[in-house]
Amino acid sequence: MSEFKFPTEVIDLPSKGLLYPKDSPLASGKLQMKYMTAKEEDILTNQNYIQKGIVIDKLLQSLIVDNIDYNQLVTGDQNAVMIAARILGYGKDYEFTYGGEKQVVDLTMLEDKPFDESLITPHVNEFKYTLPFSKTEITFKILTVGDEDKIRQELAGLKKINKDASPELSTRLKYIITSVGGVREPGAIRSFVDNQLLARESKALREYIRQVQPDIDLTVKVNYSGVEEDIALPINISFFWPDA
Repeated sequence: MSEFKFPTEVIDLPSKGLLYPKDSPLASGKLQMKYMTAKEEDILTNQNYIQKGIVIDKLLQSLIVDNIDYNQLVTGDQNAVMIAARILGYGKDYEFTYGGEKQVVDLTMLEDKPFDESLITPHVNEFKYTLPFSKTEITFKILTVGDEDKIRQELAGLKKINKDASPELSTRLKYIITSVGGVREPGAIRSFVDNQLLARESKALREYIRQVQPDIDLTVKVNYSGVEEDIALPINISFFWPDA
């Protein structure tokens, strides 16, 4: 019996491949994905994956046809892959409730956020930034799937030590910042975040990152009580479990 070939689609990545090494398949700025099958529905109902918080990662890895390092995907590209997976699995119309009213959004209408390509050194995931008040020069990167996994593990470990601890913001910054004043030693970066990074500079840095980070725009229009509003797309249990 000949091998059955699943239908596939090629999707464009918001980053256009600019943040990946030249020798990475992701540098093409495109990914080939297959349509969701019963195998992927098994993944979506795997309680072990759900409890560990990795069910979406496992799903996307199963759907991506190209031989890539999934952990290299920057988070904006991962968001685009997730939207494509939902469309290929359950169609373009996503139904949810907002303000007690049913809403239906056409997911194919979501567009990539514009970003300034001139700020990117091609195939290098690193940006320069001068903190506005202290004038400290830093470099930072756009987080990847692998970084997000390390952050999740570190936060889980900190919770075991102190259940009341919630250092998510500072922990994320320790992975985002790659150098401070030319110093790349991780311990120095962590010390800087904990002891020297002013709150107002942290806010300014995060706002700048949002401007330069390639991503898909998850803002959608809804009609609520006869008024059109822009909201962030609510990705809840019905996104990949429409019958829930």
